[in-house]
Amino acid sequence: MANSLREVKIRINSTKSTAQITKAMYMVSQSKVKKAEKTYKLYQDFMTRISSMVSRILYKAGSEYQHPLLTKREVKRTAYFIITSDRGLAGAYNSSIFKALSDRIKESHKSNDEFLVGAVGKQGFSFIKRMGYNMLNDSAVFIRDDVQFVDIEPLTKKIIDQYLAGEIDKLVIVYNHYVNSLTQEIKFEELLPMVKLDAEYDNIDYVYESGIEKTVNLILAMYAKDMVYGIILDAKTAEHSARMNAMKSATDNADEIIDKLQLLYNRARQNVVTTELIDIIGGANAIGGDE
Repeated sequence: MANSLREVKIRINSTKSTAQITKAMYMVSQSKVKKAEKTYKLYQDFMTRISSMVSRILYKAGSEYQHPLLTKREVKRTAYFIITSDRGLAGAYNSSIFKALSDRIKESHKSNDEFLVGAVGKQGFSFIKRMGYNMLNDSAVFIRDDVQFVDIEPLTKKIIDQYLAGEIDKLVIVYNHYVNSLTQEIKFEELLPMVKLDAEYDNIDYVYESGIEKTVNLILAMYAKDMVYGIILDAKTAEHSARMNAMKSATDNADEIIDKLQLLYNRARQNVVTTELIDIIGGANAIGGDE
């Protein structure tokens, strides 16, 4: 019985240590969610202004100007770009993306030659290799918590160049969209070809030093990269939120286990004490009987 009590006590202490770790991770993730959410909302305001500017430039370019990034064509090869995390301990954050992508590929493609898959995040890169998909990137792209444009610029440039060269005909980004601190939803966002922006008219007469076509070529590529960056900010906010919720659930489960183990320990200890009392009383009665 003593050995049994010792084992329960060890389990209680071990679970308490785990609960302390998960609680600390929850608090860290909670702080990161607030910071990431603020950054994402500020960037949304920035993108609204950028969209307005691009729209005005396209209006000045005229309806007869057709840019490849805006022109739909027959889809022979689709590129999927998944946004995942570098680390685990985020609940179903990554696995939900993997399942959604696998289901879409089974529904839409008959062979691996019809699509390519790229990934941001170590978890996504490992998944692509494991599944044997044709890959857009040959090495993992790591994304720090404070997302930096320089981390993703080379891959986004490669994808845009492949689209302009006709190697891919459509780009779909798959990611977890942050709804609120408790909810994320999988989104398939078709980035290329770009949805034509509603033309905005103004009476300003712009002067393009390098010409309207070169300006549009430059600004549309930059706009596409900005959209990818915004999506990654959104996904990073969802990642921190998913990890926060996972750590909270882990802490709650640990506390529940501790309560059950403590009850088990108290009952076992009570049985030990009761047995000892019975032995003492029995011994005392035996001595009294001899007298």
